[in-house]
Amino acid sequence: MAQFSIGEMEELTGVKQTVLRYWESVIPILLPKRDIGGHRVYSQRDMEIVLRLKYLIYTKRFTLEGAKKQLLAESTHYQSKGDILVALHDLRAQLIDLYLLIRKHTKEQK
Repeated sequence: MAQFSIGEMEELTGVKQTVLRYWESVIPILLPKRDIGGHRVYSQRDMEIVLRLKYLIYTKRFTLEGAKKQLLAESTHYQSKGDILVALHDLRAQLIDLYLLIRKHTKEQK
């Protein structure tokens, strides 16, 4: 499964690094791991949480607290839909891997 640095998360989601760090401090389900050097390593699940937060806050105009409550409610609801979610997570991970491969190839061509 794909793993992303904070810079890659910023590029892929459009959410600034400072905002990502703040969201980590107030959203209990957004918990990127740390590598040996202490750098954040985001998972596919973390990316989905960030994209959902971005949608709720910037598009639906939720407050951060409202978005947090919505995410927690959704995570409880979606736990019962496990098989479908696993398939969707896998598909999204494959698409992101493909995007990163294309981006790398495009940069090499320049």
